[in-house]
Amino acid sequence: MSGDGSKGTAALLLAPLLLFLGVFFLWPLATMMSQAVSDPAVLRILPRTAEVAADWDRQSPPTPEMKAAIVEDLKAATDTQAVGDMVRRLNSAQSGFRTLMSKTIRAIEDGDMPADLAEVDRRWDQPRYWQAIAGALSPYTDRHLLAAVDLKRDAAGEVVSMADEASANRVIMLRTFWIAALVTIACALIGFPYAMLIAAAEGWKRNLLLAAVLLPLWTSLLVRTAAWFVILQEKGLINEVLLGLGIVGAPVPMIFNRLGVVIAMTHVLLPFMVLPIYSVLIAIPKNLVPAAASLGANPLRAFLRVVFPLAFRGLASGALLVFMTAIGYYITPALIGGPGDQMISSVIAFYATGSANWGMAGALGLVLLVVTLLLYAVYGRLSADPATGRS
Repeated sequence: MSGDGSKGTAALLLAPLLLFLGVFFLWPLATMMSQAVSDPAVLRILPRTAEVAADWDRQSPPTPEMKAAIVEDLKAATDTQAVGDMVRRLNSAQSGFRTLMSKTIRAIEDGDMPADLAEVDRRWDQPRYWQAIAGALSPYTDRHLLAAVDLKRDAAGEVVSMADEASANRVIMLRTFWIAALVTIACALIGFPYAMLIAAAEGWKRNLLLAAVLLPLWTSLLVRTAAWFVILQEKGLINEVLLGLGIVGAPVPMIFNRLGVVIAMTHVLLPFMVLPIYSVLIAIPKNLVPAAASLGANPLRAFLRVVFPLAFRGLASGALLVFMTAIGYYITPALIGGPGDQMISSVIAFYATGSANWGMAGALGLVLLVVTLLLYAVYGRLSADPATGRS
């Protein structure tokens, strides 16, 4: 009985946390992700057309019933915003729909609708326009997901690549991974020696070194990025020191380019590399290196054959943690990078707030989420204790 009471108490204590996660994390995430595969814009306005066109083979000319059905649907449409969404959706599938629909709707509103829809515009007799309508009638679509990686479906329904000038999501995605990889390498080159220094120190020295690496976590990301914006300028601290020491004859461009983005992101993400490596290094017995030296190994050989293999799990965990965090960065590339340094998060923000295209924003976010989850699964395996299998 007491066991059941303890479980009930634990459930009550967890209820506020679960409610918070459900309302403010899971529900918005599910809503956003559903936009990536949801496409009711055309079906909402053309329900009668969807019924009549269900048996159409998509190759022969449109039937009189299909033409009559779309006229009925357009006459019944009263929501101007919904009609606009439908026109935009159809125009994205087949160019020319914007003028075609405007001409048809104007004829309906003026009461000049002829018996045959083709008399309004001869394009209504062309199967390709009806193919676009039939392809957009489903409430679900993979159009956004395919477009997120620069793919689309042709008139036959086959998946093909978009034209080079149509989209650049794949290029930006690859750029995002490349910048994240550069930041990860920079963090590893700096973080591994620093973690070894912390592990070798003792007492107040270790605490001071740990405080130095944890300090960025105590400061706002926007504040840190703004500070780097000032430091990296042509008259910033770094260039002033380089010019003062005579190392360079002219200011080094470190702002609005890839170099500045990597420097600023490395500073922000360095703790995520140092701490996993440090947690593994302090668990390595200190007598292993002296034992290797007593067997004739020089310091470099002892490091490569003893220390590095034992610390590799921490290095791999830190690298994945930095990479996963870096691919979702938005503020730092936006403030310090140039037009060629913007990452996929900037594109998601544009679709969400700039063009109100929630479908594309959700699709790109879903692609990024899948990549992150796969990397997190690898991180979980690498950070697990080999003896117990637990993280």
